Amino acid sequence: MRGQSGERPVNGEAPRWLTSIEQRAWRTHLAAHKLLEHRLDRELQAFGLSLNDYEILVNLSESPGHRMRMSDLADATIQSRSRLSHQISRMEAADLVARETCPDDRRGTFAVLTEHGWATIQKVAPEHVAGVRRHFIDLLTDDQLRELAAAYDPVVDHLKNLR
Repeated sequence: MRGQSGERPVNGEAPRWLTSIEQRAWRTHLAAHKLLEHRLDRELQAFGLSLNDYEILVNLSESPGHRMRMSDLADATIQSRSRLSHQISRMEAADLVARETCPDDRRGTFAVLTEHGWATIQKVAPEHVAGVRRHFIDLLTDDQLRELAAAYDPVVDHLKNLR
């Protein structure tokens, strides 16, 4: 895209095209993210779960009383409230979660891990962690993992602040 005719200024300035190093980092990030997410999602399908299902089960399993307000769960899983509501409906049909009204706020709703959901996360978690290790963690050194986390921290902070 560098040097294309018909370039439109961004905020009144010429576009800042990516350097070759920036382009490589960006494209490598995209490929790694998509490939890893696809692989982990496929492995979870053997248990009848999607990666989104698993993320919700993890958040609920780590919360006091195995419950979270739907709005907090949406924030934790970086989903819109509408999308989360549809996801929870599918998970309710599979008896993984249930909805309960908040006693303090009748407008609020909790997502609650069911016994079946708890048994599912206990069964699936060791296999999922093994996949995360096999396809990501064990391919990097401890120094690379620290550098990767440090590199992503400002990106995550910036994007969370935009929400």
